[in-house]
Amino acid sequence: SFSATQDLEREMEEVKTSFHNKTLALQRIQVTAALRDKMKQNDDDSRLILETVKHIVVLSQAVIERHRETREKEQNLIDIKRKRLSLKKAAGQKLLQTHTMMKKQKEEEASVIASKMLEKLCNKLQKERERTAILQNVFQNIVIGSRVNWAEDPSLRAIVLRLEKNVY
Repeated sequence: SFSATQDLEREMEEVKTSFHNKTLALQRIQVTAALRDKMKQNDDDSRLILETVKHIVVLSQAVIERHRETREKEQNLIDIKRKRLSLKKAAGQKLLQTHTMMKKQKEEEASVIASKMLEKLCNKLQKERERTAILQNVFQNIVIGSRVNWAEDPSLRAIVLRLEKNVY
């Protein structure tokens, strides 16, 4: 069946990969053994091989150091990005606080203005009441001073009784 064929193909690929890896390992072992044997001879070729190996070790250490530096710089970059993000969030919160505070301040200013206007209106109303009370007293004094019998005249009686009412 199709899935059995796929399984066999996959297994065959795994066997090929395993064989290739084992061949590479064997070749490395063989090269290492040959190099070790050559190093024992202590001739010009072995010294050249030793210098090359030392150079490879120095280069490998430099690569490892560069990888470490790269990781540190990447970590620093990540830290900077996190800090930037947190500062951006903090700035947003401060902007919101400032907006809220300015809105509250405008509301307070509007409230103060409204209070002052209300106070002025109350003062004007008080003055008008005082004027009205004075006019009522003057009119009552005129009616009483004229010695007219206001109680007998219905329209005059209504006016005088209205004048008796307290303006306040």
